[in-house]
Amino acid sequence: MGKPKGFLEIPRKDPGCRLKNERVRDYEAVEKHLSHGEILEQASRCMDCGTPFCHAYGCPISNVIPEFNDFVFRGMWHEALQILLSENNFPEFTGRICPAPCEAACVAGIVTEPVTIRQIELAIVEMGFERGYILPDPPKTRSHKRVGIVGSGPAGLAAADSLNRAGYPVTVYESDLQPGGILRYGIPDFKLEKWVVKRRIRLLEEQGVLFETGIRVGEDISYRYLTRHFDAICLACGSRRPRDIRIPGRELNGIFFAMDYLSRQNQLIAGENVLPSHELSAKGKKVVVIGGGDTGSDCVGTALRQGALGVVQLEILPRPPLTRSETTPWPMWPLLLRKTHAHEETEEPRWGVITKEFMGKKGDVEKLRCAEVRWQSPGNGAPAVPKEIPCTEFVLEADLVLVAMGFESPETNPMVESLGLEGDARGNLKVDTMGMTGVAGVFAAGDMCLGQSLVVRAIADGRKAAQGIRKYLEGA
Repeated sequence: MGKPKGFLEIPRKDPGCRLKNERVRDYEAVEKHLSHGEILEQASRCMDCGTPFCHAYGCPISNVIPEFNDFVFRGMWHEALQILLSENNFPEFTGRICPAPCEAACVAGIVTEPVTIRQIELAIVEMGFERGYILPDPPKTRSHKRVGIVGSGPAGLAAADSLNRAGYPVTVYESDLQPGGILRYGIPDFKLEKWVVKRRIRLLEEQGVLFETGIRVGEDISYRYLTRHFDAICLACGSRRPRDIRIPGRELNGIFFAMDYLSRQNQLIAGENVLPSHELSAKGKKVVVIGGGDTGSDCVGTALRQGALGVVQLEILPRPPLTRSETTPWPMWPLLLRKTHAHEETEEPRWGVITKEFMGKKGDVEKLRCAEVRWQSPGNGAPAVPKEIPCTEFVLEADLVLVAMGFESPETNPMVESLGLEGDARGNLKVDTMGMTGVAGVFAAGDMCLGQSLVVRAIADGRKAAQGIRKYLEGA
């Protein structure tokens, strides 16, 4: 490496966020960027470790991290970009929203702070766009075999990009008005501005990928239609069936699923027509978010920007420790408290709380009856379960409740049902090592077979499915 002792001499530097009173007034990106000089310094902190766990263990797409860090330190941005793109189709996405498991596995993190890998990755790809290194580059030759992809989220886009670069004509079908899936409709603009998504979609189109939007496969077009036009099909429809909370009062008005809430806000920001009856705003309301994960945090940030009177976030799990738990030693993804920018804008979740009942009048929610819980193991090695702590009940006022408790499985799909595709115990599609379902030529990728996961894992699975499709078509 260019500076073997850089990790000892130079402290880690994170970019930080825009001022709180400024950023809550708009939907622009919250996180700032490191300067050119700061990126070079941070890249020099990458140590010459014998086994790069960041690459081999931490990163789901096996980014070749030490090498691109070294090229950045030497000012060789084009070479760094080539290495980055060799494993990651969309570093402009992961560089903005990935929780960076690679950094949790960084060897330097054992003795000091880990390298700012995500920020370096983002700097590389943005430098690539800025300097014109990333330009439309359609394949010189085309195969006569065609591939249809259902879903334009990170897995579908990764599969489409990989197959298109290999020379296969690809058509992507999307039920929404614009391609991008969760990248466009699920993640708020203040985490991933949509010009970033549009730029990549435009590049894919210029390289030959066709997008057909506003089409529901299984309803608007059939499996028979797809088999007549394509030699292989990849299902990448995500896992969007939300986990519900089944307690008294659930039927009251004013209780919505988080993804419905976030999607409508993204549609409004994008200028899409949203019927007045479908508008969903927290303006002037007392908001309670049930669920302490990233989606719940996104709801908190969105509600504050809409002008909520106040936002409370509830989480049934206990408060994580401030430092890495002994149960998740290096290089595992550590169990520890992570405060998002939304928590800085209001307050962190109320931990160890269960919601017992929704209460209201005239059909509208007005209050939540809650209680504190303690997690206890029943013994015999069984996992811990929440037990209500006596005399801890309390009531929260709420005009709007957002349920952000994760997702159970893929949504019902007529094509999946008509083909009789087999699922696992959780309802995710079963696939073989090539990513193919039980029907020859029909593949699946992303959350549809992984279950709810990270964007970076969806990209990795889309790449894997593309490799499987290539082997299938070449073998056929």
